[in-house]
Amino acid sequence: MSGVPGPGAPSAEVPEQRETQYAYHRELFPALHDWERTERSIVEFTGETGPSGLLGLDQMGHFGPQGCDLVADAVRDRAVRAAWSAPVAVCELGSGFGGALRYTVDRLASVGVPVRRAFGVELVAEHVAVSRRISERHGFAQVTEVCASATEVPLPGGSLDVVVVTGSMPHFPDPGAVLREAARLLRPGGALALTEEVSLTPASAPPSPEFRRTHPEGVFFTTPLPDRLRQLAEAGLTDVARRDLTPWAVELLAERLKVVRLFRGSVAGIYGEAATDLIRETLLAARAEYRDGRLLPSLITAVRAAAGSDTQDTRCRVP
Repeated sequence: MSGVPGPGAPSAEVPEQRETQYAYHRELFPALHDWERTERSIVEFTGETGPSGLLGLDQMGHFGPQGCDLVADAVRDRAVRAAWSAPVAVCELGSGFGGALRYTVDRLASVGVPVRRAFGVELVAEHVAVSRRISERHGFAQVTEVCASATEVPLPGGSLDVVVVTGSMPHFPDPGAVLREAARLLRPGGALALTEEVSLTPASAPPSPEFRRTHPEGVFFTTPLPDRLRQLAEAGLTDVARRDLTPWAVELLAERLKVVRLFRGSVAGIYGEAATDLIRETLLAARAEYRDGRLLPSLITAVRAAAGSDTQDTRCRVP
């Protein structure tokens, strides 16, 4: 693939958003910035050294590896339907510390979709630096970290088979622009798969004030479902399907809360006491929104329309 960017900082992003996201994630996951020490603690706790054991670092808040499984399996289903034969080129928008991307690359390979190249696009340079160290340490030679806005990715148009977003949708101030960029990056027939963890609301029910205490405005952005469907259509994406994950997500967060409670000492030893308390409060707040219907946890898939096709067929299918 041509046009692969080197390290560096995005030139056209609003600095306030970069700094806001950095400050929030620094408070939530301070241990990540001392990766080598934290890795030893994680391995001691989980007994695993690969992506599945380490993913919890930057995905503890909501869906974690289970959400990545949903995304990878949706991509596999698309690959089977479209009879893809070659290894794929994948990009994650909003890749954070890279845990979800590395896990998804492994998961795709395990379900018969080998990955040729994988790009993690992340706005915060400090997160990119940490992700790069982890990828190099664990031998992910096909992964390239890119410091850029998800609305201005320095990769050629039509150069990717798959674009994924594993939980980062609420961190995008302009999700419509992100979806348009995803469509630009995809080749005709390429697939988009994303999880909506705390980013999607019903048409007339915004999140509660209690939710906003742990998911502050300016860091977390929400979109009503009708607007999201309109954004997908305007991006030129078709064959849109939304899977409602509410029962699954409520149960998943309950299990995650149980882990935090039963193994609090070990979790606090990895993240720190304050961060562990914030993780617990974050999980509780999100689960309450799911139960009360103020957030719509979802898996959304779509396809970039093939050249010459009717891109107006963007009706949403709900399995």
